[in-house]
Amino acid sequence: MIRQKSIRRVKPPEDYQARLATPFAVLGLRTDEDWLTDIEYLPPDTPTLVPQTPLAREVCDQLQAYLADPGFVFDLSLHIGGTVHQRRVWQAIQDIPAGATRSYAAIAVELHSAPRAVGQACGANRLPIVIPCHRVIAKSGGLGGFMNASDGLPLTIKRWLLQHEGI
Repeated sequence: MIRQKSIRRVKPPEDYQARLATPFAVLGLRTDEDWLTDIEYLPPDTPTLVPQTPLAREVCDQLQAYLADPGFVFDLSLHIGGTVHQRRVWQAIQDIPAGATRSYAAIAVELHSAPRAVGQACGANRLPIVIPCHRVIAKSGGLGGFMNASDGLPLTIKRWLLQHEGI
């Protein structure tokens, strides 16, 4: 079960409570009291940081559980900002199970939106993996974009995550 809070506080870019090494990047984690606020993909050579709080430790444990088992279901309190439309898109994305994908267009039809607006909401997602925007692909079956990019490291990360989930 994932609990959500929609108030946003801005934190400095290096204010991580943990930095976790993964096969595809280092994940910078931010927490705010009892809420996970951000997961950021950092370059693979970024130094790791042991969890500084109990919540950061729990987030790391759950991310490592996902890396060991792509079917792992996260149970975290999420501090979500964004517009009403973005939150609707993110909820639709959370409903996509591991090992499955949906197209930007399919989500747009479901939400009475446009594929580009769904893609923009994906690009604004501050909690990747937990809100698995990597499971959203182009209508053609291609990868589409990822992290507001159409090539390079972001698509390498998306490809790794999808392969990890058996896609």
